[in-house]
Amino acid sequence: MEESVMKMQRLARRELFVALSFLTPSFIGFCLFYLIPFGTSLLYSFQDGLNRSSLTLSNYKELLLSSSFQKAAANTFWFTAVSVPILVTLSLVVALLLNQRVFFRNLLRTAYVLPLVVPVASIVLVWQILFDWNGAMNVVLNHFGLNRIDWMKSDWAGFVVILIYIWKNIGYNVVLFLAGLQNIPDQYYEIANLEGASSRRKFFSITLVYLTPTTFLVVLMSILNSFKVFRETYLVAGAYPHDRIYMMQHYMNNMFLSLDIQKLSAAATLMALSILVLVLILFRAEKKFRSFME
Repeated sequence: MEESVMKMQRLARRELFVALSFLTPSFIGFCLFYLIPFGTSLLYSFQDGLNRSSLTLSNYKELLLSSSFQKAAANTFWFTAVSVPILVTLSLVVALLLNQRVFFRNLLRTAYVLPLVVPVASIVLVWQILFDWNGAMNVVLNHFGLNRIDWMKSDWAGFVVILIYIWKNIGYNVVLFLAGLQNIPDQYYEIANLEGASSRRKFFSITLVYLTPTTFLVVLMSILNSFKVFRETYLVAGAYPHDRIYMMQHYMNNMFLSLDIQKLSAAATLMALSILVLVLILFRAEKKFRSFME
């Protein structure tokens, strides 16, 4: 008996050693490219530019009083608050349609996933052609006798960026929702049909309930992606775009160009903290919803 126990312990240690051998390169890469740089950035955010031996909160104080930072933070959160609900709702609607037997279903699935593999530069070139002063949208407006709109140099710029963001990310969300829909057992819908449940009742009592984990993941990924729209806005409107689309990434990019590393690090820390708070709120909401459904 003791011999078999010792044999199992040796086997467990061997498996642990093999697992750690596979995990070590990834862990080293994570520390080297993520953990250590973030820790260094966090340290820089508390240092004075002239006297780096002392720690101070002056960088955060100046940052919060900066009008440029306030504008960038407000625009970023406005963009997230508007674009994420629209994206999640549209993704769910499209996934529900594609989950049924519609004409050209496979072709439509390919069309929605296509933006994921197209380079950002190519995407931006298309949107520039659409929303330039001499672009296709203004040609259409002229055709109907309407005045041209300088899309990227007016308040319309925010809605153009939201449109680009939705078009770029809807395919990934649709794939996730389709996977979630296909994991819902058909027996639940069959029982609901036998009981005479309406389509609305089946949607809210079955579909949405069993899509809760998928919806949580989609909302989480959409929020994270909403903080990464810098490439699109930078290529469309440059380093100093219209005030409506001056995002946090623009502010941090300008701080980097001016070599103000301390303020850049403080802005990055606040941004990471904001994302962390949003993620914790989502986890809390999902946990409460699951406990309520149980």
